[in-house]
Amino acid sequence: MRAMTGCDFIVIGGGIAGAGAAYELSRHGRVVLLERESSAGYHTTGRSAALFFESYGGKTIQRLTRCGRAFLQSPPDGFAEHPLLTPRGAVFVARADQLGVMEDALDHITTPGLTRLDPDETVAQVPALRRDYVAAGLLEPDAMDMDVNAIHQGFLRGARRRGAEVVLDAEVSAMTRRDGRWRVETRAGGFDAPVVVNAAGAWADVVARLAGANPIGLVPKRRTAFTFPAPAGIDTARWPLVIDIEEQFYFKPESGNFLGSPADETPSEPCDAQPEDLDIAIAIDRIERASTLQIRRVLTRWAGLRCFVADKTLVIGEEPGLPGFYWLAGQGGYGIQTSPAAARALTGLATEGALPADLAAAGILPEHLSPVRLRTDRSDAS
Repeated sequence: MRAMTGCDFIVIGGGIAGAGAAYELSRHGRVVLLERESSAGYHTTGRSAALFFESYGGKTIQRLTRCGRAFLQSPPDGFAEHPLLTPRGAVFVARADQLGVMEDALDHITTPGLTRLDPDETVAQVPALRRDYVAAGLLEPDAMDMDVNAIHQGFLRGARRRGAEVVLDAEVSAMTRRDGRWRVETRAGGFDAPVVVNAAGAWADVVARLAGANPIGLVPKRRTAFTFPAPAGIDTARWPLVIDIEEQFYFKPESGNFLGSPADETPSEPCDAQPEDLDIAIAIDRIERASTLQIRRVLTRWAGLRCFVADKTLVIGEEPGLPGFYWLAGQGGYGIQTSPAAARALTGLATEGALPADLAAAGILPEHLSPVRLRTDRSDAS
């Protein structure tokens, strides 16, 4: 086991959140990133459906996504060899009984360019949709496919170029704070820094308890996905993502086949999530009822954990009463698309005590992200 290693920032978790944080923090000092698995991004990051769309999530999520778009469209030189975003588009579909839900959604979506579609226009976008199923559609033409691996590896590679160290097989077992520095014990050795970033994904509340922090009520939820063959003789490559307005299913072209999901959110303990046959059967039924696609064979299947807090918004900020302990958690289904802005938000708060100017100008306030918002004042508790 290695001797105690000193640095300026310890980042716990090597998924997209931790990789982004290491990338941005490495501009300000020496970073050590600790990953409990033998490869970074093994869990949710490596199992994302990989779509960037600004209408997804609440207003703070939409703003974070929008603030990160420029980075993903034009990353720094050397960040990636290929484009991180490629055109896809997204069509939200509503049955007749869901038209009220679509109207409610339009009230909180701030994304420019959204177009309301009638049934014929919706089916024209995706000819496999059933005309008698679709009552209305909503087109987001600027939605993009994301190259998740390229984004994740770009963050890690950039952090290493600035001197960051990525330590694998380094599950955290204990944390203590003394003389203004955090001492983090792992099976790979001990590490010491004034700032610790908790980017541990589904394990973020577990890590918090080790540090003596109050948990934020993080709930990991299983999301299932699978691929199936595209219909023969039909060019589907340019079809947009189709997503139910209540997020009961989605499907999209994927590397010559299709990717589908029941958009499930099944609460789970932190674990190596595995797909359930029932969830895949539910997705197949919903997709076949909405479209003429016939799913006779499943090619691949997987599941990941998307972690939410009560208000389904990211948690970024310092833990009250624990100087130097910062949260970067609760990414839910938005972790990849918000990663550039979330990493900069964390870095601004941890190094300057303020959000970057462009995030503040977009209407994002520290209190929108802080863990404090999730907790009831103890003086009011009975």
